[in-house]
Amino acid sequence: MSATLAKGQNGPLAANDVVISVQLTAPADLSALLVTERGKVRSDADFVFFNQPSGPGVSLQPAPAGQPAVLAVSLPAVPAEIDQIRAVITLDDSTSSFGRFPSPTALVSDAAGNQLYQYRIDGLDTESIVIALELYRRQGAWKVRAVGQGYAGGFAALVTDHGVTVDDTPASAAQPTSPPQQQAPQYAPPGAGYPPPPPAQGFAPPPPAQGFAPPPPAQGFAPPPPAQGFAPPPPAQGFAPPPPAQGFAPPPGPGQATPGQPSPGQQPAAEVSLSKDRPVSLSKGQRVTLQKEGSALTFVKMGLGWDPVANRGFFGSRTVDIDLDASVIMFAEANPVDFAYYGQLTSKDGSIRHQGDNLTGEGEGDDEVILVDLTRVPPQVTTLLFIVTSYKGHTFEQVQNAFCRLVDGANNGELARYTLAGGMPFTAMAMSKIYRVGGAWKLQALGEGFQAKHPGEAVPQLGRFLGNG
Repeated sequence: MSATLAKGQNGPLAANDVVISVQLTAPADLSALLVTERGKVRSDADFVFFNQPSGPGVSLQPAPAGQPAVLAVSLPAVPAEIDQIRAVITLDDSTSSFGRFPSPTALVSDAAGNQLYQYRIDGLDTESIVIALELYRRQGAWKVRAVGQGYAGGFAALVTDHGVTVDDTPASAAQPTSPPQQQAPQYAPPGAGYPPPPPAQGFAPPPPAQGFAPPPPAQGFAPPPPAQGFAPPPPAQGFAPPPPAQGFAPPPGPGQATPGQPSPGQQPAAEVSLSKDRPVSLSKGQRVTLQKEGSALTFVKMGLGWDPVANRGFFGSRTVDIDLDASVIMFAEANPVDFAYYGQLTSKDGSIRHQGDNLTGEGEGDDEVILVDLTRVPPQVTTLLFIVTSYKGHTFEQVQNAFCRLVDGANNGELARYTLAGGMPFTAMAMSKIYRVGGAWKLQALGEGFQAKHPGEAVPQLGRFLGNG
């Protein structure tokens, strides 16, 4: 019969071989730190985790599906210099926290599977790491203690504090480099109208346009799935008048530069032409007219892709589960009027269709594809802005090979490609835009970062990308 421990309580261990396991509803890993009486490892070999599953007397073993691996401990095989074995639970998503899930439970069993102790770890809030319990020596015998110490410094900081050498801190374990994001606003069900930012963002409603009226303020983006951890606040109360500093600025006066565009005396990136022989490789800021072989393109595909960066150092080659989302926002001058994203896959006028995540077949290699019928875009729409947002708050420092590419909808031939080099400490990226100049459409590569986890947070910050100078 097992005993229930409260935080700080301990109990004797009569078995020589024990198994430490955890029960929790969030994806997580179990690891162990073997420390001396000074609280430090002797070397990196005393750190047992998924990429180094064996240590002196301790090893990770598979567990039932959906649960972390378990720690099997042969107490007689633990070196005499080791005073404590600390069992650590680490959430896979370092931007999440234990407070979002039911309290985890740590279990200690003997080799035959008989449960010896259980400890429900209550009181966790913002932590994503917790030292669950420890096995320790006392007067020649082994005992177990319920610890339940949350760790706010990040996993890399935890193991470093215990003496583990971290050669290349994984981005998923380090503290976020971007400022904390505000709580996501309340949005209406999928397919509803344009998303109103909260009043504090100071975003003005678009003026009525003939034949293309914006929806009422009560409509908006679909809420993120509940499992993602976004707790919506009370419903937004509509649009507020924008102060000049809020991004959607009035047109510049004489001699002033348009935000996001070259200042007077600075030459913009050269405009290039589409080639029928090979795709055009765009650099940041370059523009290309959507003309091919003398005729204007009418149906195009915008493919956006990325790869997660593999963690190195003590995390080996494990990759982070990064949830990126591509969206397109439609603007009439400086006013957003429609959109296509994961919560509304088709714009209300039908000119833009989002094809969802991770397509295969046509456009293979693209993570998301957005189809644009330029002949159906309403005449008052002047810019289509393509953005990528990081739903879980991972930055583009954890993403490599991010690109956008333009594909001819008639024959699926790639026309132009823009590839980002190097990571940036942002959770959102304005990748490119298609905009009108007179009666023609042009494409411009952007590659500008900012902070937003989803389109609703991004929209009030997009005004600086709208100038076409």
